[in-house]
Amino acid sequence: MIADPIVHEVITGITNDEENSFCIIECMLNGQTTDEEIAEKTEIRLNIVRRVLYKLYDAGIATYKRSKDPETQWYTYSWKFDQERVSDIIERKHNKLSQEIRESLEYEEDNIFFICADNGCRYNFDEASEKNFECPECGCHMEYQDNSDIILRLKELKKKLK
Repeated sequence: MIADPIVHEVITGITNDEENSFCIIECMLNGQTTDEEIAEKTEIRLNIVRRVLYKLYDAGIATYKRSKDPETQWYTYSWKFDQERVSDIIERKHNKLSQEIRESLEYEEDNIFFICADNGCRYNFDEASEKNFECPECGCHMEYQDNSDIILRLKELKKKLK
């Protein structure tokens, strides 16, 4: 699962630490559960291990249990990586992207667009007519824009996501 490029992208996006994140996760999957064990095994500084673990925790894909050592009275944190939560995050991102594509496609199909040839500002028919088809940025005349290529690309994206 960790080798999957989508999982890779999600975890890297969460931790902003591609170099260390996967070593740390591999350790958790292989049974090293405390931050000290992970740091020792990976030779990554303890503060970096903890930073990555807390980012994973904040995203909901890592959990910990705290226990107190009876001799030293120090707390030990045992970490666990939750692979199912990664799948949930990916599914939510997929659903959000699918919805954005559907909404964009609907907007493109339901509107006529005009564009300023000088600066590329784009307006739908209502916005352009309110401005008398003159660009409010530069005063140039707006021209009709054929958005059939945009519609085609959105339909292709929608098809790919299914």
